[in-house]
Amino acid sequence: MKITETPLKDCYTIEVTSFGDQRGFFMEAFNQERLNNELGIQFDIKQVNFACSAKNVLRGLHYQDAPYSQTKLVGVTRGAVSDIVVDLRKDSPTYLKSYKATLNEPGKLLLVPMGFAHGYHTLEDDTLFYYFVDAVYSPAHEKGLLYNDKDLNLDWGLQSDPIVSQKDLNQPSLAKVENNF
Repeated sequence: MKITETPLKDCYTIEVTSFGDQRGFFMEAFNQERLNNELGIQFDIKQVNFACSAKNVLRGLHYQDAPYSQTKLVGVTRGAVSDIVVDLRKDSPTYLKSYKATLNEPGKLLLVPMGFAHGYHTLEDDTLFYYFVDAVYSPAHEKGLLYNDKDLNLDWGLQSDPIVSQKDLNQPSLAKVENNF
């Protein structure tokens, strides 16, 4: 397991080794003891989510408020995404900064700390994306930001208008929610 810091405080990429032969492959995608020992991160998985999407689907930007704030370990089992996170923690030195990673193989993961908004854009058809989260989904605590908010100025790398849910199209801009962080 190779853990690499991103430019955002407490956000990491994780690359895991897979072992393969003519039968296929095996890989250890999560190891709590290593995260705790190497990064001091306690990450107790409470829920696992999967989403399958066509090419050019954009999901996000999502987060949950306390007491249901979530740390997420995300990746793909099939396909590829452009994954973007935004640090919403006012006390963080990387407040309102973003990071983009391409997740395109099962062995490449992104650890998204609580207090971050998260979203992704699918780059291939039939992309299977997963989230390991340390808090259960709570509709009452679910929040979001508009993915194309000009104040966030995120570079999704879009070649055309993405397929976005009505819910995500109706998310508020940063200016409307910033003083709530």
